[in-house]
Amino acid sequence: MSEHVYKKIELVGSSKIGLEDAIQNAIAKASETIRNLRWFEVVETRGQIENNQIAYWQVTVKIGFTIEDQSSA
Repeated sequence: MSEHVYKKIELVGSSKIGLEDAIQNAIAKASETIRNLRWFEVVETRGQIENNQIAYWQVTVKIGFTIEDQSSA
């Protein structure tokens, strides 16, 4: 089994639809510039209220990805 080194970043995704969509938005944005995404963990959930209704869902996620070896880059 190969040994890997990982890095984690923290992002906040938002959505008018719901929590899962907010998570997907954060992961999709991260995947535009980061390779080798491996996992995510939800660390915080919250929402914005307007006119006594939920306007936006906001989810803070930590996303882990593999750091590439120089020899495989």
